[in-house]
Amino acid sequence: MLESMINPYYLQVASFVLINIILGISIYITLATGQISLGNAGFMGIGAYTSAIVTLHYDVPIIVGILLGSIVAGLIGLLVGLPTLRLQGVFLAIATLGFGEVVRVLFINWESVTKGAIGISGIPHVGREMLTAAKDWGIEPANLGLRNNQFVSLSVFLLLLVIVIILLWFFIRQNNSRVGRAFAAIKMDERATEAMGVNITYYKILAFVQGAVISGFAGALFAHVTAYISPADFSYHRAVEILIFAVFGGSEIIWGPVFGAALLTSLPEILRAIADYRYMIYGAILVAMMAFRPQGILDPIWFRKIKLFGKRKTSVKRGADHGA
Repeated sequence: MLESMINPYYLQVASFVLINIILGISIYITLATGQISLGNAGFMGIGAYTSAIVTLHYDVPIIVGILLGSIVAGLIGLLVGLPTLRLQGVFLAIATLGFGEVVRVLFINWESVTKGAIGISGIPHVGREMLTAAKDWGIEPANLGLRNNQFVSLSVFLLLLVIVIILLWFFIRQNNSRVGRAFAAIKMDERATEAMGVNITYYKILAFVQGAVISGFAGALFAHVTAYISPADFSYHRAVEILIFAVFGGSEIIWGPVFGAALLTSLPEILRAIADYRYMIYGAILVAMMAFRPQGILDPIWFRKIKLFGKRKTSVKRGADHGA
């Protein structure tokens, strides 16, 4: 049982699930203010290429490269967000989708830096770096009952799991803060929120930049987990895939994109026969969700029902204990 749990293939799939959960969180942040952005794949690519180039050609440590990739993605997000956030709805979606395509074409044509359509290989792998560091500290995988590839895959999975937990904790806390309440008010009624004295431009740009930073962060992690990236990894399909995480799982609560990313990433691996048709299936899911459950699988009402059920169950149990 333990051997199957630490199978490198399963751990790699689980790592991709966690990276997609981070991307789901990034789209949730922008949707929290009612902005439909399809530029997350572009920001993901910026983070990935920035981190890959500085770590591969300038011997920058991986952690610094990941942070640089996130910051560069955030700065470009700020530059893109300032003019485009005057747009709303489908116009904003088209503008950000165009931005993502411009970024992809730039990666293809800037061959002296990005190696064009061939992509960049030999990127420092975060798991192998952790293995080297562990051996330097005197920790041998064999002493833990693990092979080297198992240790690499397990360490990457655990690192990503910790990162996802920290991000969820941070944005759940943010949702309960003044910033989160401002996001919710803007999403509900932008004009009324502005009339109440809330600086909606500031909060919309904040949400957009946060989404760009998290997308760039996910891209940088992706680069150092796969050790290879190409422009095809950040195409239009990736942008739509990220949006579907929120549409399917539910965009009104943070657990919706998390659920959507986990299910839709693992499903093609579970059902290998349909893996080649996943984009067709995603399209069918998108149409079905818009027709029958536009709020997604998970929504605040559903969570409130679960909490109410839990409270009732607890009160019944206490009553039974007192009766006894």
